[in-house]
Amino acid sequence: MPTRSFHLPTLLFAASLLAGCAPLPSLDGRVASNRIADTSDTQLGLAIAPMAAQHPGVSGIYALADGRDAFAARALLAAAAQRSLDVQYYIWHEDITGTLLFEALRHAAERGVRVRLLLDDNNTAGMDATLAQLGQQANLEIRLFNPFQLRKPRALAFLGDFSRLNRRMHNKSFTADNQATIVGGRNVGDEYFGAAGDVLFSDLDVMVIGPVVDEVSQDFDRYWNSASAYPAALLLKTPVANGATAIEVKAGKVEDSAAALEYVAAMRSSPFVKQLMERSLPLVWAPTRLVSDDPAKVLGKARHGTGVAENLKNLLGVPAKELDLISPYFVPGKSGTQAFADMAKGGVNVRILTNALEATDVAAVHAGYAKWRKPLLEAGVSLYESRRSWEEGDAREHTGRFGSSASSLHAKTFAVDDQRIFVGSFNFDPRSIELNTEMGLVIDSPELASQLGAAMRSTIPQRAYQVHLAPDGSLYWTARSANGSTTRYDTEPGTSVWKRMGVSILSVLPIDWLL
Repeated sequence: MPTRSFHLPTLLFAASLLAGCAPLPSLDGRVASNRIADTSDTQLGLAIAPMAAQHPGVSGIYALADGRDAFAARALLAAAAQRSLDVQYYIWHEDITGTLLFEALRHAAERGVRVRLLLDDNNTAGMDATLAQLGQQANLEIRLFNPFQLRKPRALAFLGDFSRLNRRMHNKSFTADNQATIVGGRNVGDEYFGAAGDVLFSDLDVMVIGPVVDEVSQDFDRYWNSASAYPAALLLKTPVANGATAIEVKAGKVEDSAAALEYVAAMRSSPFVKQLMERSLPLVWAPTRLVSDDPAKVLGKARHGTGVAENLKNLLGVPAKELDLISPYFVPGKSGTQAFADMAKGGVNVRILTNALEATDVAAVHAGYAKWRKPLLEAGVSLYESRRSWEEGDAREHTGRFGSSASSLHAKTFAVDDQRIFVGSFNFDPRSIELNTEMGLVIDSPELASQLGAAMRSTIPQRAYQVHLAPDGSLYWTARSANGSTTRYDTEPGTSVWKRMGVSILSVLPIDWLL
């Protein structure tokens, strides 16, 4: 019998047809659910009520800049919940912290807490078995947002359905009993919570109590009941009969590992944990509003003018004196560059912090940003690029509120005139504006806004390279050390010629709309 040969383009074309023709399951049997609104008699409700009564109409804010504190806040809220946990994330890794939080959700469900877990499906590859097993737990329901019908290899699904699958839910929130919520830039994984090895993400969340929590809960309902939220059971294989036992055993191995025990011990020693347990956290009380995209955005059906980008303009206003912006994936494009340039030329102090090439985890995004550095600098914008590392030792000891040693910047925040601040998932890039759904909080707090401004004026310059424009039009970078000395670099610091060459090639490709 002759050997059968295959033509690669033919195979790819056939695969694309198969991927494109595989329909998503019907949602006819899906049951809608909504937040449990009246939770004033829960332990969280009873603890929060006296504080909220002293600050009517405003919300209490606590910034979570340290990764271990951010993990502890989620774990403690999960342990305290009595009625509901509504949890929404873009990325959830099955590592130490991800497994510990899965267990925290499972234990809450065992206590009778209704747990709703909504995950964007783009980053769940390899987790189908775990999610299917976890979904067997009573009181715990998992939905996958904008899912892949073809579970593996997922790349083939893009061939037939790229326009839909290229749009993702980038939102992040963790809400307990409709009384307290955590919103910000962090996903769930070791690198976000200070448990990773070589590289940590420098990030920022806020834990919030007060009236805005109900806004976050209602927004979760909007996503949970949207046309893109599919019950995991419709997409995943039914787990084996002892699935719950299997996931418990797997989690037990992670929990008993030396790395996990060390991390939990470090977390428990945090002053934040002690203050939270003693109800002595120094909260900032301020008017706080939620901004969030319509989940229909991933289907291209959101009403024009309703997105996060448009709402931020209205809520934050036009800067009169100061604009401090931190964005790890900063791709301003022509219109954004012009807007920042006009502000700077009009007398506004515009300071922007993004990742240096040595620190970024997405070189293509750096390429999309790099082409706009010269026009920004020419207009008088101050550009800083976060260094990968600056000082050895414990990040908690050295970095203050907005940084982490040996890190990659991941926080998304900006402040206007030292009066108002945004904290959320929104990056200043085309993907956040046009493709992904995003969310965040606008906080009218001079205290928090001025903290970011002060960091940009003093702390950040010691953690970042400042980019300068030489008289001949070339760029150079300076790094300031703790002792006040300055080092100059005439090429992008900490990078090889091959990496710089690769970024140069990417910068001329028409891919900004994908970034």
